[in-house]
Amino acid sequence: MSKKGSLKSTIAVSLTNYLDAGAIVAGASGLTLWQNYLGLSEVHLGWLNFISANCLGAALGAIIGGFLADKYGRKFIYTYNLLIYMLGVLLVMSAVNIPMLFAGFLTTGISVGIGVPASWTYISESSEVNNRGRNICISQMSWGLGPMIILLLGAIFAPAQDGVAGGALFGIVSAIAHTLGGSDISGAALNVYSSRVVFCSLFIVAFIAWNLQRRLGESQEWIAQKENEKRSGEKAPGLIDNIRLLFTNSTAVKTVAFLACIYLTWNCVASVNGFFMPHIFENAGLSNEMANWLNCGQWAVTVGVTFITSMLIDKVSHKSIYIGGLLIAILAWVAILVLDGTVRLWAFAILWGVQAGLSVQIFYALWGTELFPAKFRAGAQGLMFFLVRGLSALWGLEFTNIYGEQGEGFTIATYCMIALLLVSLIVGVAGCPNTRGKSLEQITKERYE
Repeated sequence: MSKKGSLKSTIAVSLTNYLDAGAIVAGASGLTLWQNYLGLSEVHLGWLNFISANCLGAALGAIIGGFLADKYGRKFIYTYNLLIYMLGVLLVMSAVNIPMLFAGFLTTGISVGIGVPASWTYISESSEVNNRGRNICISQMSWGLGPMIILLLGAIFAPAQDGVAGGALFGIVSAIAHTLGGSDISGAALNVYSSRVVFCSLFIVAFIAWNLQRRLGESQEWIAQKENEKRSGEKAPGLIDNIRLLFTNSTAVKTVAFLACIYLTWNCVASVNGFFMPHIFENAGLSNEMANWLNCGQWAVTVGVTFITSMLIDKVSHKSIYIGGLLIAILAWVAILVLDGTVRLWAFAILWGVQAGLSVQIFYALWGTELFPAKFRAGAQGLMFFLVRGLSALWGLEFTNIYGEQGEGFTIATYCMIALLLVSLIVGVAGCPNTRGKSLEQITKERYE
């Protein structure tokens, strides 16, 4: 594939990551509005988070999507998966009761999980040797753009509440609500349209992405693998066969352990940061509006730094970038622990935004596609994504117990974050593979033959 062609396909596929992160943030930012509208309890909110794109939904989808991408092709995922995503978003947009809302969150989450393994796999397999890292970084940039744009939309469409003025464009939301819901609509039923409109933006992007992705050609790596199976008379492996093969090959087992360790320890910190940080900012004295703007600014820093990383990652030692990112991540949590006042919050936001642009997730996505053969490349990623998202969800529940109702366990929680990042740093440095400048075929031969 030409350089221009790989960049075009990377952008099309990267919209999956925008929709993934966007669904998580759109769900979280609208929870209070749905709670007021449908009378949701705290238990309902907890289960919504658990089945969503942030947790169980994506974890289940990843197992399914990884297997389907290996068996039927990467293009198979892009032909049908975003139709499932649009159905989930449509259910949320039109929800008038709790079952509809839950069904929408779960359907959207499963679709997100299905798309992630195929996304990273296709980008890596369609990239030139000297642009594979760059294209993965472009994919990561869209993961940052999703939360940033959704947070901005949430702010400008926000309803007026508790004496605080609404967003600049809430008038448009109100007009839509009165057109669709009747002239007498008011209160929580009116305000929830802010969330409906934000989800509508995801529906539009998903429709555009589906039209782009279904025109993509199949991965040549996958086609070559299937042709090899036909020539050798080898039976196409099923899901259980791939799992058995994955765990009976010593190289594959070591690779799964390495990647799952560095990604899980980092993601336990990152997932808590993404879901709880606005709340922590508010506990530290910031207003809800300022906390959201600070969080949005953090994502903007991430996008900028990721762009810089995209120009360096194929030319500079992976280990040096990896070490730099985790040292900055640790420094961010040290800063929020030792500094005072709002200075520590700004320092944390900026430092964490910088590290996210150099993050472990970039290398997990890159190495996860490089270090497995095409036969079970997407399936291996699906399995690891399932484990990481599932365990991160459980850690999120435990974090709330450590942190406490009013943040009384903040210091202990911070030390836990630093410890997790140190594990990711040490294991990553010890196991950092030498793959830069090598083709996927060359890497596979070196590791498995």
